[in-house]
Amino acid sequence: MGYTLIQKDFYRESGKWLSSFEIWKKCINPNLHFVYVLRKAQKYHNKPVLGIFWKLVLRHYQIKYGYQIYPETEIGEGFYLGHWGSLVINPKVKIGKNCNIAQGVTIGQQNRGKLQGIPTIGDEVWIGANAVIVGGITVGSNVLIAPNSYVNFDVPANSVVMGNPGTIYPNERATEAYINHKV
Repeated sequence: MGYTLIQKDFYRESGKWLSSFEIWKKCINPNLHFVYVLRKAQKYHNKPVLGIFWKLVLRHYQIKYGYQIYPETEIGEGFYLGHWGSLVINPKVKIGKNCNIAQGVTIGQQNRGKLQGIPTIGDEVWIGANAVIVGGITVGSNVLIAPNSYVNFDVPANSVVMGNPGTIYPNERATEAYINHKV
């Protein structure tokens, strides 16, 4: 059976493949509810009527829940928002699959300097609370960005980043036990 993108996102939360009805029941949780609406807005982004409808619904929940994530943002399957709370992600950011993002995170554009641009985030990246990731940088796969870290530099795969300014620590098992129920 081929699972939908929404089923893959919700699988990350429980490790169970859910029916449409079971997904609706889980939408009482604000972060899962927002992911559901975001994925619908992404799916219908280029459709005239449904696109406008889901964009309006998404805007309502952006304001209600404090998430600034847009339909234009490229986000891989298995996306997981760990907690309800303010989040800012530039619409041009690219995020790989099986990524976890906690509350208070900013992933944004840097407008000047040698690293101006938008971040690209690899697969299986865990981003802790209040981390800031900015600039035309690349974060490799299997990377853990610790809470309150400031990242404005490329991060190689298989690393842990901690601190402000961030320091890179190589670690082959960086996200082990942090990213569960991968799809």
